[in-house]
Amino acid sequence: MLSGTDNKEWTAWHVAAVWGKLRILQQVWEWAKEKLTTEEINSKLLLATDNNGRTAWHCTAKRENVKTLQQVWEWAKQKLTTEEIKNKLLFGTDSEEMTAWHLAAEWGNLEVSQKLWEWAKEIVTTEEINNCY
Repeated sequence: MLSGTDNKEWTAWHVAAVWGKLRILQQVWEWAKEKLTTEEINSKLLLATDNNGRTAWHCTAKRENVKTLQQVWEWAKQKLTTEEIKNKLLFGTDSEEMTAWHLAAEWGNLEVSQKLWEWAKEIVTTEEINNCY
């Protein structure tokens, strides 16, 4: 149940994150911590991609649900390395080469864009932003 997908390749984690169902997302997180290894949590929840190559993080950035995005950020910091956060969440791209930043901008989600910038400043140097991203 934790890693089953629908026709979009969305897990229950994706669905709860996308629609801002924080209580469901928290419950799935608790079940995952009980039943899955850290590697499985990373690959089946935090970094799992849908048929567009988007993580739940990407999909949530479109929806302007900052509380949900904030919670996923906190969990990601617990389980993922700094490099995974940088490369898979903050600057990870979908099948159209769009990052969460692109998706937030496309949908006009200013608050999400501001949070993404704030979080990036925590782990990405100005040089990295200017030269690599």
